[in-house]
Amino acid sequence: MRHTLLQRGLLGMLMGGLLAGTAQARTLETAYGDVEVADNPVRVVTLYEGALDAALAAGVTPIGAVTTRGGDNVAQYVTDYLNAHELAHPEIVGVVREINIEAVLAQQPDLILAAAQLPEEQYQLLSQIAPTVVPPTQPLAADNWEAEARLFGQALNQEEAIDEAISAVDQRVDAMAEAVADADVGDNAYLVRWMPGGPMVMSEKLIATGLLERVGLDVQGGELIGERGVHSDVLSLENLSQVDGDWLFLATLNDDGQAALESAKQSAAFDRLNVVQNERVVPVNGQLWSSANGPLAAQAILDDIENALLP
Repeated sequence: MRHTLLQRGLLGMLMGGLLAGTAQARTLETAYGDVEVADNPVRVVTLYEGALDAALAAGVTPIGAVTTRGGDNVAQYVTDYLNAHELAHPEIVGVVREINIEAVLAQQPDLILAAAQLPEEQYQLLSQIAPTVVPPTQPLAADNWEAEARLFGQALNQEEAIDEAISAVDQRVDAMAEAVADADVGDNAYLVRWMPGGPMVMSEKLIATGLLERVGLDVQGGELIGERGVHSDVLSLENLSQVDGDWLFLATLNDDGQAALESAKQSAAFDRLNVVQNERVVPVNGQLWSSANGPLAAQAILDDIENALLP
């Protein structure tokens, strides 16, 4: 019965899409070929943190979204943005790696924005509900978010708004880099995410570590991760000295990770670190610093960096 209802819903959406297909449409190059999107999509569902961020930065509030990694809702910085701008919160339609197709269908979207990692099987199903935009896969790099945000901006017909949002990030980074150089606050930094099993060093190819680099800190730890990885294996407390630099940005994703970190702080190995004794350990939100993408995330990360380095 459930399968039949889903099929009926898909058929209804398909017929609606065909009727609306006479409206003006634009063609985008995506990971799964050319996709036609309406000029002014209204009912947008995002299936990826970076898509939600870009949509909000473009002035479009999605009606549906997936949770952030490690959480049961969208990231806290997104919630803060929605509350500050008195915007409606999106309905949750799954998690990044487990999309609820029926929940997406129930939103009756006219555009779906997804992650580059969306499997083709799910793409084929989602694209029967609404045009589905999937960015091409790129080698991991700290500035990947810019190309993805520009593609989502094209899909939303809000290219200018995205260009302005990225330009605002660039201008702020340049200003902060000058201030950090003048402040002489140190040379290097590590980004570590503390999980229930222990600490992992995060790649220098993430948006957060890329921003640290751009404001003047040399992000360390790449040799612990390898070429293609996002993070290292879990380090033992005995090996914590491998992340002892000028600054340690310390992220947790949820309460379990926070509890593990609080326990580790009681250990002699943690207390012996020079960065601890110099009071340069900066607690940060792991949902923002290790999972988020987009212009709004960049600004929120820069807020944290500025508060730490330029109080």
